[in-house]
Amino acid sequence: MVAEAAQRKLDKLPTSPGVYVFRGASDKVLYVGKARNLRSRVRSYFQPGSSDVRAFVSRLERELSDIQTFVTHTDKEAALLENQLIKSHQPKYNFKLRDDKEFLSLRLDPKRPWPRLEVVRRPKPDGAQYFGPYHSATSARQTLRLVNRHFQLRTCTDTEFRLRSRPCLQYQIKRCPGPCVLDVDEEEYRAQVANVGRFLDGRHDELVEDLEARMKDASGELEYERAALYRDQLRAVERAREEQRVAGVQKSDQDVIGFHRQGDQVEVAVLSMHGGRLFGVRTFPLRRVAVPNDEMLGAFLHQHYADRPSTPDEVLVPVSIEMSEALEELLSEGRKRRIHIVQPKRGAKAKLLDLARENAEHAFHEKERAREDVEARLESLKKQLRLSVLPRRIECVDISHTGGEETVAVFVALEDGAPSKDRYRSFRVKGVGGGDDYGAMYEVLTRRLRRGKNEEEGWELPDLLVVDGGKGQLGVAVRAVEDVGVPDLELASVAKPRITSTGEEEGDRVFRPGQKNAIPVRTSSALSLLLLARDETHRASNALRKKVGKRRRLQSELDQVPGVGPKTRGKLLRALGSMREVLAASQEALIEAGATKKQAQTIKETLGHAGQATPDTDSAEETAIENAFQPDP
Repeated sequence: MVAEAAQRKLDKLPTSPGVYVFRGASDKVLYVGKARNLRSRVRSYFQPGSSDVRAFVSRLERELSDIQTFVTHTDKEAALLENQLIKSHQPKYNFKLRDDKEFLSLRLDPKRPWPRLEVVRRPKPDGAQYFGPYHSATSARQTLRLVNRHFQLRTCTDTEFRLRSRPCLQYQIKRCPGPCVLDVDEEEYRAQVANVGRFLDGRHDELVEDLEARMKDASGELEYERAALYRDQLRAVERAREEQRVAGVQKSDQDVIGFHRQGDQVEVAVLSMHGGRLFGVRTFPLRRVAVPNDEMLGAFLHQHYADRPSTPDEVLVPVSIEMSEALEELLSEGRKRRIHIVQPKRGAKAKLLDLARENAEHAFHEKERAREDVEARLESLKKQLRLSVLPRRIECVDISHTGGEETVAVFVALEDGAPSKDRYRSFRVKGVGGGDDYGAMYEVLTRRLRRGKNEEEGWELPDLLVVDGGKGQLGVAVRAVEDVGVPDLELASVAKPRITSTGEEEGDRVFRPGQKNAIPVRTSSALSLLLLARDETHRASNALRKKVGKRRRLQSELDQVPGVGPKTRGKLLRALGSMREVLAASQEALIEAGATKKQAQTIKETLGHAGQATPDTDSAEETAIENAFQPDP
């Protein structure tokens, strides 16, 4: 039975467009939605005898305590308000599209001097050209290598470009004209930049026509080396053409959306079409989706395209989306062209929708099979290690240091057999030093376990805790668990391969508390999950140790100057190129590079003597120092 307060509001809902908010106990927001007709949409959730069997609807009657509505003048205002409220309240039953920051894009900025093609994760509305995103890092980097092989653009960073004094290896193998130090024809270089844009944009007919004309001109002028370059580019374009399957006749850019749904589990597929050719397929798993298909698809489109600087001309969808005109207008704001959302019923476009649906269904079943395989491996792992629970979440810890210094520890987590990076945790070891691995292990384990015991958010205890090492490290873990007071936590350790006294090689082994003999890993696919956790922990801890060490080694003399912080240091090093140039710069040059008058005066007073005695610094080290003060990409 719906709460009395909510029922009274159901009877008085307006027929205007707007946004509705379902609230539960303690005024917690359960769901936010928009509607062209608030009365019709909201009341549909509570119609007796409704065929809507979604779990979300069945739970509403016992969870719902109040309904809040906001009337808007237009559909677009409703879409904007819905998005704002979802971001503010993070409702329980609104799905959130998995962040696609792992998808790489290629960036080309023709406005910059001597542009280059680079890989980025976060496209920005900065006026540059973006291509992608690519469905895998391998695909993006293969495309980058193909362009670098056949189109001669520089590959070095801006810092390397500025500091270079002679051409690099890319120039020697004829993959870069060397604009960093040589007199290169800028018009010819710009033509190459334009050709790269055409190639990545799929405008192959236009590109072939231009390359053929340039090849003939170069041959006519007896510049056979340049003509050969254009010939190789033509061959690369033809190969790319052959690899692409023609899937339509539309010349505009299209995205085709398909989905497969089983209960609250949905897989969405996005087919990217450029000039009638299929350029790529990406799939997105949506879990615990409690809303109807049209609402799910509308929310997906908004989240998928809202922050993308480049969008297709047309999006083909399999179901009608309420207020699609408002969504079109919202997604088209600030863009050069309007996005059109179309639901084709027949013809070539309808066949493309079938293809997208088939891709979504295939991806769904593939992931289901993978999940079933993981379930079987976890059951096997539970049996082989004699665990009391199914180890859905496994954590592994590793200690890393450099000669007893810069000791760090990293915990990595596997969720259902796959790395869960949002649960990775790192520690700087404080209480012990000098290479005391056992002491460092005990310290970080007790710090981590206490936070789990206290039920701090994000620090929940795992089903199985693994330590890197043999019986000694396992003994430390047992002592830490007993001292903190979490005796039910399952423990194991993974020891590296070793050579026995008989000269035989013994592979990876797993130790458990109370068991004398180790369990060999070699023949068990289930136990290999522990190796995955161990190897990932090694990678993460070594990376953290190197990062900490790099920070310590790259501390410049500017760190000792009072009143000069990290931002000012970064500005000076970026503008002047190296620590040697900073020390040699005049007070006026320091101010021009980003320091205040007082900071420049302090730098000269504190380090003025160093500029006379500083020996030449290796250029690679200078570049490393400068890069240390730049944010990570």
